[in-house]
Amino acid sequence: MAAPAYSIRQYLTYTAHLYKAVFNQYHMALRPLFARYVSEGATVFDVGAQAAQFTKHFAALAPKGHVYAFEPGDYARRVLSTAVNMRGMRNVTVVPVGLSDQPGEAVLTSPIKKGGSIGFGLSHLGRHEGDQPVFATTVSLTTLDTFVAEHRIQALDFLKADIEGWEIHMLRGGLRTLKRFRPPMLLEIEGKFLARAGSAPEDAWNLLGPLGYRASQVRLDGTVTPVNNFMGGGDYLFVADRQ
Repeated sequence: MAAPAYSIRQYLTYTAHLYKAVFNQYHMALRPLFARYVSEGATVFDVGAQAAQFTKHFAALAPKGHVYAFEPGDYARRVLSTAVNMRGMRNVTVVPVGLSDQPGEAVLTSPIKKGGSIGFGLSHLGRHEGDQPVFATTVSLTTLDTFVAEHRIQALDFLKADIEGWEIHMLRGGLRTLKRFRPPMLLEIEGKFLARAGSAPEDAWNLLGPLGYRASQVRLDGTVTPVNNFMGGGDYLFVADRQ
């Protein structure tokens, strides 16, 4: 597939995005939470790795482990891959596919901001709504179960997914893996994003509850509050009961 044609403005903002990916580290308040589950030899899946901000946390916590950073979008993956290389993160593999409930292809839609730059952090696989101009590319998809089987993954210690509403599709494509490894998971659950993908927040509880998972709402300041159901859009930590 040919590389997408970016505008001059988009190439200029790419430089700014790359600088932040290489030199800035965000979400430091969440590092202690990650450290509870990500040991130095952990295997971590960062699904929707975008500009490597969470990937950098996981790579630092698991120097003897491995981080698989899934990013199907060309623009974000260029930022991600360059940041990984420039920071010398040898324990990170960038995976150029998205995770869904079926393998195949789909259209990834990225909003174009008023200034002309690509809002790659809001790229999504769900239907496009509204009249905002977008940048659309066709991306490859696989399932969590397929990836684990094909790459003979022997452990999955933590999974983070921020894929703008496609989280339920990812979970449905990975139920065997979740039953086998029971990894703690940090998932973004946003009702309006899930809706455009044909899902709802309650689907996460319906899928994960029977597997023994309990949920907590996680705020960016690191506060973790146990919940029994959806309490509004944001990040949720799902941890399985140990059997």
